[in-house]
Amino acid sequence: MSTGKKEPSQPVNPLPQAGETGSSPESLEPAQSQDAIDAMLAQATAFRGAAVPAADDSTSSLPPVGEQRCGLIAIVGKPNVGKSTLLNALVGQKVSITSRKAQTTRHRITGMRTRAATQFVFVDTPGFQTRHGNALNRSLNRTVVGAVNDVDLIVFVVEAGQFNLADAKVLALLPEKTPAILLANKFDLIHRRAEIAPWLRSMQERHNFAEFVPMSANNAKDVERLFGICEKYLPVQPWMYGADELTDRSDRFMAAEIIREKLFRLTGDELPYTSTVIIDQYEEEGNLRKIAATIVVERDGHKGMIIGEKGEKLKRIGTEARHELEALTGGKVFLEIWVKVRSGWADDEARVKTFGYE
Repeated sequence: MSTGKKEPSQPVNPLPQAGETGSSPESLEPAQSQDAIDAMLAQATAFRGAAVPAADDSTSSLPPVGEQRCGLIAIVGKPNVGKSTLLNALVGQKVSITSRKAQTTRHRITGMRTRAATQFVFVDTPGFQTRHGNALNRSLNRTVVGAVNDVDLIVFVVEAGQFNLADAKVLALLPEKTPAILLANKFDLIHRRAEIAPWLRSMQERHNFAEFVPMSANNAKDVERLFGICEKYLPVQPWMYGADELTDRSDRFMAAEIIREKLFRLTGDELPYTSTVIIDQYEEEGNLRKIAATIVVERDGHKGMIIGEKGEKLKRIGTEARHELEALTGGKVFLEIWVKVRSGWADDEARVKTFGYE
């Protein structure tokens, strides 16, 4: 999800041992393993070289219910691996905020895309947290665990050629009964692709992945092909949402998320992750939205970082958020933002719930 210059990914070697994940996945027999790897690499080559089917998002004539497919697809992975960028690309519209800052996604975000007779219901999850044990991170991790145990398909996102303990912590959460796709993101940054085969073999020994998909979430052709991969794992059943719906989140929720995104992007690494946005007022008057929001931080020093000299930083956060909200709603937005200090809120279970975290 980085907005800065990307450096080429280098394979991590040696990889962490399976025992370090807290689980003991069974390794494949050598012959079976090689056959599986050969098949996956052949499939991946076909995936990258296949013609892109014409997109079919037509909803003018709905298919009979008996022909409809619909299912939940969880997108999981460590923080900052590109999950939200992938979700937005799959939905075709921004429904999940992105920034370079870890822990940008803090909620279970559902994005829908209906194509012909199939409705894809994608679930973007927070990155699984391993570095901090506060109430906020415990809440985020419960969201991840809940998501992977309640879906039809799991897309496990890693950077191509990479695997570390943060990846392993997420992989250990995947239930064996649910089919999982290994999605090697940022594959376009791999220059020595001959090293992918041993990396893929080690990954397949860690978990029995159904398929291997090398891609870039920023490549429209790769995203288009991914629909065909996912579709066959979804059950035949009626759609869960209307054909034109894109997310289950409200405009009020999106307002808080967009403000938080601008906050993270404009403060960079200076501001600790323990800051959040609360919507105090959201009123619609015709084509006008009146929004009052509060940025909550833990220390007075953090408040100063956000306000900036003569209030310039806060003014810029508000301006950029207002412009995006106007584009989202198609109307005018009057936005007021305040900054308040709530010491220790991220480690207070009651306050974490009050601020809207599960």
